Amino acid sequence: MAVITDPVADMLTRIRNANIAKHERVDVPSSRLKKEIAKVLKDEGFIQAFESAQAGAREVIRITLKYGQHRERVINGLQRISRPGLRIYTPKGDIPKCMGGLGLVIMSTSKGIMSGRQAKRLQCGGEVMAFVW
Repeated sequence: MAVITDPVADMLTRIRNANIAKHERVDVPSSRLKKEIAKVLKDEGFIQAFESAQAGAREVIRITLKYGQHRERVINGLQRISRPGLRIYTPKGDIPKCMGGLGLVIMSTSKGIMSGRQAKRLQCGGEVMAFVW
């Protein structure tokens, strides 16, 4: 098995691929950071649910994807912003908006993983991890 150098990008890619293929759920190798990202996605309404499960000897996060009434996708795009080779940080006053405020900005702050809106409300900057729209 290959070593994954960017586990967050791997998680977003798995969600993107499962969403394009219109799968009901997707399994992602578990970590505390990925659980926090899944929690933000659920709180903002981009996924239906997530849970920890065992897949053989490994723990995985089982993410249930969300679709509209006529099977249209709720997640239209995911983009990794900050990556291991180029970290992107922003102060509290310059938190970016995704799709003019219609999308979600996932941030890692000193107060934990949260959405851009919540970071702006709590007035804390941090690392811009991903955009979801």
